[in-house]
Amino acid sequence: MLEEMKMALSGIDIRVDEPLKNYTYTKVGGPADYLAFPKNRFELVRLITFANSHDLPWMVLGNASNLIVRDGGIRGIVIMFDRLNTITINGYTMEVEAGANLKETTKVARDHSLTGFEFAAGIPGSVGGAVFMNAGAYWGEIAHVLVSAQVMGRDGKIKTLDAKDMAFGYRQSALQSSGDIVISAKFALKPGDYTAIKNEMDRLNHLRSLKQPLEYPSCGSVFKRPVGHFAGQLITEAGLKGYRIGGVEVSKKHAGFMINVDQGSAKDYENLIAHVIDTVKKHSGITLEREVRIIGKE
Repeated sequence: MLEEMKMALSGIDIRVDEPLKNYTYTKVGGPADYLAFPKNRFELVRLITFANSHDLPWMVLGNASNLIVRDGGIRGIVIMFDRLNTITINGYTMEVEAGANLKETTKVARDHSLTGFEFAAGIPGSVGGAVFMNAGAYWGEIAHVLVSAQVMGRDGKIKTLDAKDMAFGYRQSALQSSGDIVISAKFALKPGDYTAIKNEMDRLNHLRSLKQPLEYPSCGSVFKRPVGHFAGQLITEAGLKGYRIGGVEVSKKHAGFMINVDQGSAKDYENLIAHVIDTVKKHSGITLEREVRIIGKE
């Protein structure tokens, strides 16, 4: 398979048995059979066409921020979009490839004096992942600014979905059930004042640094916000701040985060998540729902 892949996909950066912990925000995750870094859509289509024709499983990992890759890794081809990161400005509209860093995208909007994207200034990960999850913070979310997205189906065909077709909800989109992959997204922003936009982004980033354990590897906010409650508060009230399994700990700074403090594993994350859900349920009667995705083999 490897030799056939080298011939059919010549010119594409493909790495064999590559540890995914080198690419995830949690710093955990076993190897990918094949880890590919396409430079453009042509290479992406070649990869998917090859995988489909050889019944080889494939998936897009994005920037691997709000997920946990299990210690057994991922079979087949894992595709990273890091190099699909072009950002284009046309008037008050931004068109952004899925691999663009979300934080950097908000800086481009700021530098063009475009307002509406400030809420995302501190959210880690890629634009594609942000659309997939309807990422949000500080009373803003992707659904508020998205115009449309170009997506690729499992068959490799590309189509455009309008925002109304995305079925956005709290950390939800139609893509989570359809299997479509975001290739690029178009956002509608408004003209603003550069200084005011910068000040707001700085303010939100300062608040984030005060409240969140940004100095440690983590998977971001672990749980969705329960109706009428805050996950971090429920976890704190259950006495779980600082609770640790293996190398992973409930953050003492913000209990809604779990941090890798000492070479933790994906299994440590999973066990800690299960313990927190069980303990909070017993303490408050509320069942926490995971926001973070868990993928890969045990």
